[in-house]
Amino acid sequence: MRKARGLNQAELAERLEISRQTVIAIEADRYDPSLPMAYRMAAFFAVPVEALFFNPWKAD
Repeated sequence: MRKARGLNQAELAERLEISRQTVIAIEADRYDPSLPMAYRMAAFFAVPVEALFFNPWKAD
């Protein structure tokens, strides 16, 4: 979604008021954001939280 909006990781981080390292970790599935951060991201992309984080193919 970030790339579809033409944003690099630093630009997204700035808009969400988080570090670029946090964006990198979220995209690499190495960090789960807090619920408030997840809602902020969903609002930014105008999608439900599930659209950002639900992956039916990922084994738990």
